[in-house]
This record gives sequence, structure tokens and C-alpha cells, in this order.
Amino acid sequence: MKKSPIKILLVEDDGGLSATLANVLEANHYGFDRANDGQVGLELAAAIEYDLIVLDVQVPKLDGISLCRQLRSQGYCKPILLMTAKDSDAEVVALFDAGADDYISKPFATEVLLARIRTLLRRSKALSPGGFTPNSAANTLTWGELCLDLESGRVTFCEEIISLTPTEYNLLELLLRNPDRIFSRHAILDRLWGFDDAPTDRAIITHIKDVRKKLKAGGLTEEIIETVYGMGYRLKPYPQSASSCSNNPGSDRTHKHQFRGVDKSESDKVLERFRGSFNQQVAVLEQAKTDLLAGKLETELQQVAKHEAHKLVGSLGSFGYPEGSKFARYAENLLINDRSLTAEEITRFSELVTGLQQELAKTPIRATAAPVSNISIFNYRVLVVDDDAALTERLKVESETWGFRIKIAPNITAARSRLALSMPDVMLLDLSFAETEEDGLTLLRELTERSPNLPIIVFTGRDSLPDRLAVSRLGAKQFLHKPATTEQIFRAISRVLPTPKTSEAKVLIVDDDPVILVTLSALLTPWGIEVTTLKEPQQFWDVLISTEPDLIVLDLEMPIVSGLELCQVVRQDIQWENLPILVVTAHTEPESLQQAFAAGADDFITKPVLGPELVTRVLSRIRRSRPLLKPRNIGLTHSLNI
Repeated sequence: MKKSPIKILLVEDDGGLSATLANVLEANHYGFDRANDGQVGLELAAAIEYDLIVLDVQVPKLDGISLCRQLRSQGYCKPILLMTAKDSDAEVVALFDAGADDYISKPFATEVLLARIRTLLRRSKALSPGGFTPNSAANTLTWGELCLDLESGRVTFCEEIISLTPTEYNLLELLLRNPDRIFSRHAILDRLWGFDDAPTDRAIITHIKDVRKKLKAGGLTEEIIETVYGMGYRLKPYPQSASSCSNNPGSDRTHKHQFRGVDKSESDKVLERFRGSFNQQVAVLEQAKTDLLAGKLETELQQVAKHEAHKLVGSLGSFGYPEGSKFARYAENLLINDRSLTAEEITRFSELVTGLQQELAKTPIRATAAPVSNISIFNYRVLVVDDDAALTERLKVESETWGFRIKIAPNITAARSRLALSMPDVMLLDLSFAETEEDGLTLLRELTERSPNLPIIVFTGRDSLPDRLAVSRLGAKQFLHKPATTEQIFRAISRVLPTPKTSEAKVLIVDDDPVILVTLSALLTPWGIEVTTLKEPQQFWDVLISTEPDLIVLDLEMPIVSGLELCQVVRQDIQWENLPILVVTAHTEPESLQQAFAAGADDFITKPVLGPELVTRVLSRIRRSRPLLKPRNIGLTHSLNI
């Protein structure tokens, strides 16, 4: 396979990590150059056009933050991704102040790094060279004389280019596209990053400040971004008295967009968006009714009508049409057995379709319930697995009020892909999907085995005892029957929320293979464990003393100092003699294991390491040994949900 025309500059002085990342980039068909210090990185960036720079903060000669700041001061607009071992608020603010588009904390999984690279490259496609067409209304967004060209990715004021980073460009585009909406910081994070790779919300404050500063430096005297205190940010209405360009005082150019407030809630807008879809779904049922009355309903149409009725059950109830939802359920039940209907059933089906049409002509019932208190401070991540686009869009719009960040998977395959990237805090799962025969129970069974602590709510129109028994036996936290209002759905989610994780448990992983360090760390950190990794075993004692871990994971086969020797050193010290030690080895013959246990190992795990086995053994050992360790302020049982 040919390499991608995309070219990346990798600036990293750690030889092992640099080689590993180079292999990852090559395996994913990216072109790349490598630099082992900041000065070389600066020279390469000036001489060669890269699509992305991946830059370590701690590189010699010119550190990553200084390099990033210097590039931005020279007008460099390509995306920059910083790698850092520190992720404190102060460090993150410094990264974004320097001009970074995103960052990733060490240690990290290569899959996460690749996802962030793809995201930045996808966002920066708008910045590829192209012709600037300031008068093409279809391809521009404007605010007075400020113009954002969607084709070329250029931002201009009075035809003078304003240089923005990809993230700043996307932030400005988001506000220009949605002039009437207030975006909270969490909403901006969700739109521009997504919950599996978002930085802290402080990053948004920095980006807003930078956009304002650059627009002002470019000649825009009016404030374009309004801060709505306690709520977020929105685009200011264009002032009618605003002056024209200082270099073009006689300008009478027609503005391509007039931004005026619209007195409609986001939910109303979603309903308007999907009303046509509802009518189309009912039209399918109307066609099925016509064919039934004529005695010629084809099996294919009956299947399609059944699926459309199934989707209407959930959607209409959530949009304020509870009676319409009931009619859709009854219609689905008549079609569900894939058999010929009796004359009485055909009459009933016809009445239900007519009832649906009448319901949709009415004004929806408005829900006025308040969100659950104290939930929003946690900003939980919810994965909704449902193919009903209208319902899921409604949930996504209303989720901010409840303090949830929602991602949608329209089918089982998409759900597996999202789960592979990042685990949510809660999952809402339908059992039936129109486009596939695969049942939601299959995914529930997989997750019960792989992630037994993930709270899952089954949300379905199916209501048989066998389904309820299967859901219960597979460990779902709740069975929610369609239709349900958004209030009922969000309250159900709030009832099964996990306790916020804390980093009370500490694990030290020692291995000379940086790939293993990253992999094992990625497996443990989602469980609320603070992981320290060490590649040079000769530094073991200093790191042990400074980190005071609750458990050590040791590779047995390491050069210079072996895992067996480190194990013996720990056991000979009275302060650490009870510290749990888990050894990782590719050798499982009795002699090797006997040596490990004789040296003081408590347990072993074989290579290749399986995630569930590692997590289970680590958590189990920490829990059992906790009484023998130094006391901490908060009990581990609570913090790790064991």
C-alpha cells in the first residue's frame, strides 16, 4: 500500500518512544520526518511543509512550548499536537497559550494518539490551499466585513487575511454557523473534540481569548464573541451602526448573513428537523395500510413498515406525542409476527395509521421537568446505541442541561468501534435495529464479560418476559420501556451513575519495552489507577521511594537489572516487604515461575497480556493487601468500585 501524501514531523528525543511512534506512523501509512531536539524541529518546519507536527514538551535545545510559540509567532498555521508527561491545569493552559491545537498525556495508547492525529488532520483539511472567493455566498460565513471562506479555509477582515490555528478556525466556524445558540464550554469540547479525546474546559477559555485577540489585531474593532456568564459563549448580533472597513469607508457591500435571534428552543428546532422524517415514516405505514386493504401487502413492505413503526415508538414519545407513540406500538405489534393479518386486524391497523396522522397534526406536549441537581458538575459520558435518529438527536440537544455528554452509535458495529476507543460512564442500549439482524442482547453479553462494571440501561420497545429475563441475567442495571420522555431517560441514567473515580491506587510498571509500558498503562488508568511507568530499571529505587506505589508490575526479562533482582531488593527492605509484586513473563515453565515466587513475586501474568486478566489481578491484589499498606485518606473499595 502506498504511503499517504500526508506528512508529519515528529519531534521526540526519547529514542525508544521515537522509534515506536515512527513504526506506528509507518504502519498507518503516514509519511514523516523525525527530529530529536527542538532546534532541528524548528529548522525542518521552516524548510518543509508538514500537515501536522507531533511535538514532545521536554525536548533539548528548544523545548516544545517554546518551539510551538515561536512557530505561531512566525504565522505557522498547521496543527500542532503536544505530548506531555504533565497534565495539570497550569501546564495545559501553558500549552494552549503557546498555540497548541491539542495535547496528549504520557503514557498514552497508540490508538488514542492515532485518533487525535486523525481528528486534527480532518479539521485542518479546510486549511488546504484553494482559491479565495469572497463573493460566493454558498461557501462563506460572514459577520459584517469578517469573512470565513469554507473552500479555502481563510479568514479575512476587509480582505486582509487573519491567521488562525485549525482549532481557532473551527471554533469561529461553529459560532458563525450557529448565530442564535449559546455554547457552554462542555458543548464546544464535545463539538470540536468529542469525549474520548477532549482537553479540560479551561482550554476553551484560552482559545476564545486567542480568537478575540487575533481578530482585534486583524482590524476588527467590534467584539464578535459574547460571554454569557454562567452559560457559555455565543456570536454577538452584528451592530447596525458598525463602521465599515477603515481602508474602505465607502463600502456598501451587501452582507451575506443577517444574524437575528429566533425565539425557538433547541428541542423545537430538532422537532422541525425531523417532522418530515416522521411524516415519511407514517407514509410508509399508510402505504402498508393501502396494500393491506387491497389484499396485496408484500413481505418486504411489511418488514419496512414494522421497522418504521418501531422507530416511531421511541421518537414520538420523546417529542411530546405520547398517544402517537402508543398507536405506533400497537401497529408494530400487529406486524411483528410476519404473518397475514385478519380482517379485524387490518381494520385496527388502518385506524392506528389514521390516528398517527391526526396526532402529528397536533401541538406536542411540553415537558417542564427540572434536571437532576448536582449531576452537571461531573459531566458524565453516555453512549446511546439506538438507530432512531430523531430520538438520539433530541437526547443530545437536551443532554447539556442534565450534565451529560452524549455520543451516538446507530448500530452494534458502530458501538463496538466507539467502545474500542473509549469506555463511557453509562450506556443506553436498544435491543432491535432495523438495518441488521444482530440483537442488542449480543452486545450486552459481550460487555457483561468484558466490562462488567459498565452500567447499562436497556431502552427498548420489546416488552416480553423472556427479553426482561435475558436483560436481567446479563447484568443490565435497568430496563426502560419505550416510549419514554427525555426526563424519564435522563433520570434513569442518573440513577445508575457510577461514583466518580479517584486516583487513590498507585501502580508502578517497570519494563524496558516502551510499547508494553504504554499498553499496560492504558489498560489500568480507566479504572481510576494512577500509573507510573519506568523504562530504566537502574532508576527503580528512586522512583519507588518518590511514588510510593500500592503495587508493582515487573517484567522478568530486562537487561542490566532483571525483574527477579528488583523483586529481591524490595523483599529485603522492611518498609516494602509487603508490597504486592506482579511479574509479567513470556516463560511459564515451572522452573521460571518457581524462581519468580522464590524471589518474592505474589502473582504472575503471561505475555501477551490480556486486559481483563491484568485489571482483575491488579485490583484483586491491591484490595487484599490494602490493610498491610500505609493508610490513605479514602478507602480503595469506594474509589475503585470493587
